[in-house]
Amino acid sequence: MNYTRDLKEKARKLGADRVGVGDLKDLRDYPTVPPDLLEGFTRGISVGVKLPDPVIDELPDSRPRYAYQYRQANDKLDRISFQLGRFVEKAGARAKSIPASKIADEGHWQSFISHKAVARVAGLGWIGKSLLLINPEYGPRVRWATVLTDLELETGRPVKNKCGGCTKCLEACIVDAFEDSGFENYPRDRSFYFAVDRCARKLEDFADDPEVGSMVCGICIKACPWGTEGGPSA
Repeated sequence: MNYTRDLKEKARKLGADRVGVGDLKDLRDYPTVPPDLLEGFTRGISVGVKLPDPVIDELPDSRPRYAYQYRQANDKLDRISFQLGRFVEKAGARAKSIPASKIADEGHWQSFISHKAVARVAGLGWIGKSLLLINPEYGPRVRWATVLTDLELETGRPVKNKCGGCTKCLEACIVDAFEDSGFENYPRDRSFYFAVDRCARKLEDFADDPEVGSMVCGICIKACPWGTEGGPSA
């Protein structure tokens, strides 16, 4: 039985737009909550669901609709990752599904694990200057979730960063939260590149808006030319 092929096929049938497998050895010294989260696991299954183009293209006016679609995508990812976890367990292996959008460490505004870092080692894209995962086809217009497992699935290979000299996301940020930087891997300490507190305060403002009700912005996503009509392609 080819578990890798069957798992990817199942993910697509469940509605995933992107799915890949990363080798967790490349993420052993990355921050997780708890610190021993990866203990006993060798693979990270990365699942992506694309956000609708119109709701991003029409930002900031569409932010209430964007917030709704954002929540819908996260719910869909959680359902997919739950089912993939069941698939892995039925294959006789361990699985731990990580929520698509959950702050596990409020002090560092950090999830249990970086879904984007897992997607990168799975070969589903590279990390842009906004610290978003840039998929060659969809750009940053994708939400991600992760399933940890010890099932020996075939892994993808990281792809080369193709942002080059582009700084559109940095220029578009409404709170000037990012530093112009270049790196191949997701940074172990993002504080050198990203003013987390500045971004978080603005997202809290949006969450307090009754028409939005979620910590979402989306401006750096809209600014990226990757994934747009007429934009660059791999």
